[in-house]
Amino acid sequence: MKKTLLFIFFSLVITGCKSVNSRATENNFAIALHGGAGTILKANMSPELEEAYKATLEKAIRTGHEILKNGGTSLEAVQKTIIILEDSPLFNAGKGAVLTNEGKCELDASIMDGQTLKAGAVAGVTVVKNPILLATSVMEKSQHVMLTSKGAESFAKEKGLEIVDPTYFYTEKAQKALDKAKQTEFKDQKFGTVGCVALDKYGNLASGTSTGGMTNKRWGRVGDSPIIGAGTYANNATCAVSATGWGEFFIRSVVAHDISALMEYKKASLRNAAQTVMAKVKKLGGDGGVAAIDKKGSITFEFNTAGMYRASIDQEGKLYIGIYKD
Repeated sequence: MKKTLLFIFFSLVITGCKSVNSRATENNFAIALHGGAGTILKANMSPELEEAYKATLEKAIRTGHEILKNGGTSLEAVQKTIIILEDSPLFNAGKGAVLTNEGKCELDASIMDGQTLKAGAVAGVTVVKNPILLATSVMEKSQHVMLTSKGAESFAKEKGLEIVDPTYFYTEKAQKALDKAKQTEFKDQKFGTVGCVALDKYGNLASGTSTGGMTNKRWGRVGDSPIIGAGTYANNATCAVSATGWGEFFIRSVVAHDISALMEYKKASLRNAAQTVMAKVKKLGGDGGVAAIDKKGSITFEFNTAGMYRASIDQEGKLYIGIYKD
């Protein structure tokens, strides 16, 4: 009798382990990113520059996907994907950030864990090489959600993050955009904010966003990118969202959380929820877009501009790269 009971016990344990392992390996995983939305027209893009954008988008999305494929977490995939975009002078984040009215780069970033609903954000930093790493440190190594300016930079130094001279972020492209803005009351039509959303093998969602903000911004202006619920949101129950666009309108519309709320409370699909919220932004007079992924791995890009730099690798491993409206 004892032998029979032991046999049944071990059989259940083995079966249970197989079931857990099966869930871990069979769960779908996917990833998507954006590199900003705005007046992005093929007529204004040289073949060489278009190829450069596509190559960087592909490098970034493949980096994140490889992490997920090897069993890494969605948070890690989001972080590493955004670092590549921050390190590229092509995008308005990190190295390629736009300039303020004073000719400085003031950087914002945020990240959120869909499993725990923990989040970290920073705003107005000027010497941290990769703001997304600082946002992650705020989430993981402090009791706070958002740190700003000098305080955020002091925290970064305490945590051993890479500090650079502010001139590291300077690009000739950003200077020309600032000069134009000052001379012609030019409205920056290209929102180069970068972001990433991911679902890992364990069913956990994550989202992150990083930006230099708006060309010619003044008075310590902060947009939606570091604001949880506006530019960034992730919840395992629904979806993960990263936004790009005219930040003031995305803050007023609470874009990222609103998409999640429509899914949770009205049972809307990811695409319908994103379309509904972006229509609200447009009605208010704002423009931009979102990259989003739901708990089942479905991906959507919704934007009301002429283009949005974007890329994804879906549950089947299919790579997609887009710049203009399809």
